[in-house]
Amino acid sequence: MPLKEYVKKRDFKKTPEPKSAPKNRKKKAVTKAKSKSLMFVVQEHHASHLHWDFRLEVDGVLKSWAVPKGPSMDSKTKRLAVEVEDHPLSYGKFEGTIPEGEYGGGEVYIWDTGVWEPTVDIRAGLKKGHLEFNLKGKRLQGRWTLIRTRVVSGKNQWLLIKRTDGFAIRGDQAEVIGDDAVPLRHVKKK
Repeated sequence: MPLKEYVKKRDFKKTPEPKSAPKNRKKKAVTKAKSKSLMFVVQEHHASHLHWDFRLEVDGVLKSWAVPKGPSMDSKTKRLAVEVEDHPLSYGKFEGTIPEGEYGGGEVYIWDTGVWEPTVDIRAGLKKGHLEFNLKGKRLQGRWTLIRTRVVSGKNQWLLIKRTDGFAIRGDQAEVIGDDAVPLRHVKKK
C-alpha cells in the first residue's frame, strides 16, 4: 500500500485532508520520459514552520518534498527539499485548515499547479537521486532538477534547482516567494 505512511500519520475523523484517491481511478504507472504530462502542485503550508510542499505525480501518487524557503527561479540558487511521505493524487486540489494538534496542523493553500514532464526515466532518476524535468505551471516554468544529497534523521535531503533556460531569472527578481507569495485563488488572471 503506497500511502500507508500518509494514512498512519493522520486521523481522518479530525482532518479535512483527503484519505485516498477516488475509488474508480486506476493507478497509472507512467515513468518513461516520453509519457503524458503529469500533475504537479506546490502548496504553501503554514504549519509549525512555513514551508512549501512540492509534489510530482508518479505512479498514481504525489511524490512529495518540503521546501523550507520555497522554489527560486534563479539557476544559481539551490533550495533544500526534504523528501516526505507520498500523498494521494486528490491532495493536489487540497486547500484548507489542518486542525492544530494534528500532523501538519495549519493552513494549506495551492500556490502553483500545472503539469510536469520528465526528461529522464522517472524511476531510474529517483533511484539514482537525479531527476530532471520541465514544469508548466502558472508561476513555475521551464527546466528543473532534483538532486539527492544525503540522508538526515532517516529523511532523504534533495536540492531543488532551476536550470538555466528562458524562464530563469537572476537576483532579487528570481525570488518567487515573498510579497508575491499568495495563494493562486488570489492571483489575478491576465
